[in-house]
Amino acid sequence: MSSTQPDVAIITGASRGIGAVIARQLARQGFAVVINYASSASEATALVAELRRDGHQAIAVQADVASAADVKRLFDETEQQLGKVDVLINNAGVLNVLPLAQYSDELYDHTFNINTKGTFNTLREAATRLNGGGRIVNFSSSTVGMNLPGYAVYIASKAAVESLTQVFAKELRGRQITVNAVAPGPVATELFLRGKSEEQIQTFSQMPPLERLGQPQDIANIVSFLVSPAADWVNGQILRANGGLV
Repeated sequence: MSSTQPDVAIITGASRGIGAVIARQLARQGFAVVINYASSASEATALVAELRRDGHQAIAVQADVASAADVKRLFDETEQQLGKVDVLINNAGVLNVLPLAQYSDELYDHTFNINTKGTFNTLREAATRLNGGGRIVNFSSSTVGMNLPGYAVYIASKAAVESLTQVFAKELRGRQITVNAVAPGPVATELFLRGKSEEQIQTFSQMPPLERLGQPQDIANIVSFLVSPAADWVNGQILRANGGLV
């Protein structure tokens, strides 16, 4: 890329939560950022306006990652407005805590469509469209190592993401593209806090040896590292970020 043209980063599910913090972090690092969202148009638009006010390049693109056609359009619109993609952050995800026996077909499909097929769709598109030397960061979860009751389907969807990550890193041989995954533990976001009592939140916060919940910035800092030149030699890895929980 020329010195006048910033590298381009797509962050899926970036209108709020960890994704929004990652978008701010990468914008500060000099990336032109694409705020992908499924339905939170007002939040995505507000984040783009905030980033532009701060002097960064940013656009919002609506796309359902579970739809291959939407993902293709996400890359198309990014290329048209900002240029070819250098970094892909697969942050979009859904979480429903429910015993396996109580999962409906619809909820199972929804979980795998977003968490697993969504990652598959973006990886498949990135295979031919990401610039050489690019970076891909997928999102797993530390629950994969915890095997908590109620998380079976969610964990299964994220375990699949870990396998996609490790194999895809090898399939991109010769492109100098790294593919890694971050696997956060409990992070103080709306997704995590929703439906939990104060007692449950306190219990989770005391589980890691560091005795606190993760913060979105903790995760953004790891993504920042993985897309930086400092992580050139890190590839095909699952980085658990959970304060020592598992």
